[in-house]
Amino acid sequence: MRKSSLFFVYLAVSSLFLLAAFAHAQYQQNRRWPELQENMRLVRTLELTDLCLFTEARYTRNPSLADFYAPFQDHPCSLEHFPSGSLIMPNRGKAENHAFMD
Repeated sequence: MRKSSLFFVYLAVSSLFLLAAFAHAQYQQNRRWPELQENMRLVRTLELTDLCLFTEARYTRNPSLADFYAPFQDHPCSLEHFPSGSLIMPNRGKAENHAFMD
């Protein structure tokens, strides 16, 4: 068997596993829908904030609460030195609200 044939078999099997993972996630979501609704009601009632995703920098712990300039607190041209900073996009909604004091 040629290497390209083995690659296509691997690609087909991997695609089937990916589709199975998505199907399983959909099945679990449908099965646990009442529990998810109860959790959403609890979060709304208690006014809970977002989940803390990373523990490194204050602007990556809770991106919805971080100010727009927090990554540049040391120096405006400083490089990102936390790995989680490269995984989270900046909060664009807050930048539009600042509008640079027209």
